[in-house]
Amino acid sequence: MAFTHEGWTLYCRDVKLKGGKQQKIYFFSKRAPKSGSPCDKPDNYSVGVNKRTGLPYLKKK
Repeated sequence: MAFTHEGWTLYCRDVKLKGGKQQKIYFFSKRAPKSGSPCDKPDNYSVGVNKRTGLPYLKKK
């Protein structure tokens, strides 16, 4: 089940860093992105909202 917050859906995708390491990134979007899939909120994270832009973000507890 995908996590949503005030109309924003949480997506995740795996990216390859310069050193060759794989890392999972999380981001919010209102529309379906070109790459990434809807996902659940990871454990030990909470949602914050940027006061200026209104965009949600994940932050560690």
